[in-house]
Amino acid sequence: MRLFAGTPFDRPPTCDRCGQPESDCRCPPMPTPKNMTPPVKQTAKLSIEKRKKGKILTVIQGLAARENDLPSLLSKLKNQCGAGGTLVGDTIEIQGNHVERLRTILGDAGYNVRG
Repeated sequence: MRLFAGTPFDRPPTCDRCGQPESDCRCPPMPTPKNMTPPVKQTAKLSIEKRKKGKILTVIQGLAARENDLPSLLSKLKNQCGAGGTLVGDTIEIQGNHVERLRTILGDAGYNVRG
């Protein structure tokens, strides 16, 4: 008996729209939202803030929430920095001093970076 026999992981993935296996699916790709601005045309401003009790945060500003998928970007940045973080309005806060690491990560993603 296989490890995942009879579970959803044992079955091939299916298309959410037509229900066919992904290898047989002929659905057109999902359209991208028109209000999304490409990262090349956006500038992320990095800064360091010192909070109560000496806690240091790296703050990313300048990215519009309605033009980006900030929650997924936050998740990616937290994973690659190995730190916690949060989203406050249009501002991303990452715990610790990660300016250099975030500069390279955001630069590789196509964003213009200042700070």
